[in-house]
Amino acid sequence: MPGSSGRVLVVDDNKVIRQLIRVNLELEGFEVVTAADGAECLEIVHRVRPDVITLDVVMPRLDGMRTASRLRSDPSTRDIPLAIVSACAQQEVDRGQTLGVEAFLAKPFEPAELVQVVRRLVDSSRSSGPDGDVSGPSGAGSGPEPAVRPAG
Repeated sequence: MPGSSGRVLVVDDNKVIRQLIRVNLELEGFEVVTAADGAECLEIVHRVRPDVITLDVVMPRLDGMRTASRLRSDPSTRDIPLAIVSACAQQEVDRGQTLGVEAFLAKPFEPAELVQVVRRLVDSSRSSGPDGDVSGPSGAGSGPEPAVRPAG
C-alpha cells in the first residue's frame, strides 16, 4: 500500500508542518519522505526519486525558490512536479511560475486541498511522461495557475 499513490518529498523547516503534511498524504496512500530545508532536499532527491516535491519558501540554508531553481537546472530532476506550500506573496508566486513551479498552496491550507494538489501533480506527471508538459492535465493555458487561492 505505501507508495501506491506515489512518492512525495516534503520540504519544510517547520517539523510540525512536515508531520501534518506527512500524515495527511500517508492517509491517502502516498509514501512520504521529508527534508528540513532545500539543502537536505538536494542531498536526498536522487536517492528518493519522488513523484512530486512540496517546498516551503522561507527556510534556512537554501530557500524554496533557490531549491526549485536548482531542481529545474538538473536534467535528472527538472521534470519532477513542484508545489510551493507556503504563505507566499504574489511576487513569490510570479517567481515560482517563472521557475516552472506547477502549483501553489497557501498556508494555512486545508488538508483535503493539499491531497488534491499532490494527487493532480502525480497524475499529470504520470500521464505526460518524462518529456511531457506537466503544466496541467490539458496542457492548455499560458502557464501554471495557483492550485488554491489564499484563504480569507
